[in-house]
Amino acid sequence: MDLFPAIDLRGGRVVQLVQGDFDRERDHGDDPVAVAKAFVEAGAPWIHTVDLDAARTGEPANRHLIAAIAAAVDVPVQAGGGVRSVEAARALHEVGVTRVVMGTAALEPDGAALVAEVAAGQRVAIGMDVKGREVVVRGWAEGSGIDWSDALVTLEGAGAEAVVVTQVEVEGLMGGADLAGLAEVLAATPLEVVASGGVGELADLIALAGVSGGGRGLAGAIVGTAIYEGRFDVATAVRALAELTR
Repeated sequence: MDLFPAIDLRGGRVVQLVQGDFDRERDHGDDPVAVAKAFVEAGAPWIHTVDLDAARTGEPANRHLIAAIAAAVDVPVQAGGGVRSVEAARALHEVGVTRVVMGTAALEPDGAALVAEVAAGQRVAIGMDVKGREVVVRGWAEGSGIDWSDALVTLEGAGAEAVVVTQVEVEGLMGGADLAGLAEVLAATPLEVVASGGVGELADLIALAGVSGGGRGLAGAIVGTAIYEGRFDVATAVRALAELTR
């Protein structure tokens, strides 16, 4: 399982939201490129970025910063937030993003066709942000009325290579991930599954590495708040995950 340190961007700053609430924001500075470089120097195999402004409005307010991160590091960069058109996805690809995450647009009636069109030219992950079992959209602000399992049935054949599952109810709380829910997702789809939300201690990350379903484990775990709050660092996490595979 790979570690994906998170760099969430809002108004040009590195932030973390508590339970997806834009009114409950933790600020971690104004130099996302330096943050990304430090993560990579510590051994991170991926960098995960989110344009939170774009997630709400669809306008790529922080694309230039994602481009700067991609140019500054030599590991793959995953980017989400407001990727709601082929043009938006291609623009991220052109600035060096390895894989785009499509959430809100993928849940629209023509979402599978849009994902397929994007996936024909670049790597795509489905962003599955959930509260309980309901998928939420537009920066976690709106419920879709769609159960995650139904969404996966619709989308898993569209050409995406992975699904990023964020359990919003535990996001930013550092109280542990939704292990049972993630095991259920693994059993329900052949796509790679990347977990997001809830990691607060190194033990939580190790627990995620032990989750299995459908005869396989998670492909990755996105961690933000626990790293920024000093619960553990990237180097320690990468070493711990490497030990599990020996």
